[in-house]
Parts: sequence; structure tokens; C-alpha cells
Amino acid sequence: MKAMILAAGRGERMRPLTDRTPKPLLTAGGRPLIEHTIESLVRSGFVDIVVNTAYLGDQIEAHLGHGASLGARIAYSAEGEALETGGGIYRALPLLGEDPFLVVNGDVATDYPFGRLRSQPSGLAHLVLVSNPSHHPRGDFALHDGMVLDSVDGRFTFSGVGVYRPDLFAGCSPGKFPLAPLLRRAMADGLVSGEVYAGFWMDIGTIDRLQAFDEYLRSNRKMNASIGLNLEV
Repeated sequence: MKAMILAAGRGERMRPLTDRTPKPLLTAGGRPLIEHTIESLVRSGFVDIVVNTAYLGDQIEAHLGHGASLGARIAYSAEGEALETGGGIYRALPLLGEDPFLVVNGDVATDYPFGRLRSQPSGLAHLVLVSNPSHHPRGDFALHDGMVLDSVDGRFTFSGVGVYRPDLFAGCSPGKFPLAPLLRRAMADGLVSGEVYAGFWMDIGTIDRLQAFDEYLRSNRKMNASIGLNLEV
């Protein structure tokens, strides 16, 4: 199974840090955000990775290259102008192939064990949900008997981690469009499964949260060193 990291966003809420540096290359724990994600994927067996780029995308390609230094094989889907999540994934489908693929938002940090997602979804998609953070208290979707529902009751937050079949994008056209309407249509047909993850997860959408993630990594590194471990998100 291939994986895709969404890395094309402008990062408006991270300005001025993102005026000259793309958000995926902002650092936490002394390393760019996207490197943390790639290393987590590689540890779980996801070696073939597609990265979509737009704003300052040349910097991302120059930094990561073909991914050999991180144990990965990286291909790039350059968008020019960011195409939103749905449009970005649709454009990358030729690189992702005909089998189900994993997608991870480039601005989330998590210790979720991606290896769990190597099996194919029973429907068109499988989403990882998390408890609603303070900055998103209303959540996105509900979960009932392992199926994700577009309901207002008992909602969780979509983590930005999911597995999709290419058929989810059947009938789409090239261009800019969101992912959520495609998922809601599939939910209405009972074709989206899901799970709730209770481990570490953080949306790195603001400078304050970037600093919080940096502190989390540094404090964990000190704790792990004190007991002889070498663990990192």
C-alpha cells in the first residue's frame, strides 16, 4: 500500500513563519514536521510515498529529494495552485495506483501505528477519528458499530488519517475541490468505516500548537534518554 502526505497548503495561520518556509518544513524537536511523518510511515512499512506540493513546493523537493535518507521512495505531485484535499488526491491518483492508499495530513502529529491500516477497507474509505480538541469542539463525524456517519450527535474529529479506494473519486474532474462531500456521499451509502484513536494526536495548525509539539518532543526525548529509550513521534 502506498501513502500520500498532503503538503500543498499555504499555512496562512502560521504566518509569518510560512512567508518564506513551507509549513511542512517548519521544525519541531529540531526536525521538519514532514520528516516526523515520513519516518513514522516508514517504520510502519509504508515506503512508497507521494507528497503533493504547491506553495514553495520546490523547497520541499529540494529538502527531501527522493527520500533515500529517510528510507523512503518519494514521488511528487506538483499542483502549482493548491487544489484542496479532494483535488490534490485526485491529481495524484496516477502516482498512487489502483489499490487503496493511505493519506495523512501534513500538519498533524500523531503516534498512531500506521501499520494498522495496511488492510484494505471494506467500503470506499476508512477514517481515523479522535476526541474533539478544544479548538474544534463540535467535531466532524459520528461513529456507530464501526461505521462513520454524518450525524450531529456524538461526533468525533477527523484526524486527517484515512485509507481510500480510488473509486471514491469516481466521476470527479481535475481541479480544486474538497474531500468532505465525497466522504459524506459515501457515508450515506454505508461505505465509510472508522475507528477512534485515543493516543497522541495534535493538529499543528497554529504557531502556538507548533511550539506545543516542539515542547512535547523535547520533553519526551529527555524522559526517554533518562530510561535508555530512543522513541519519537
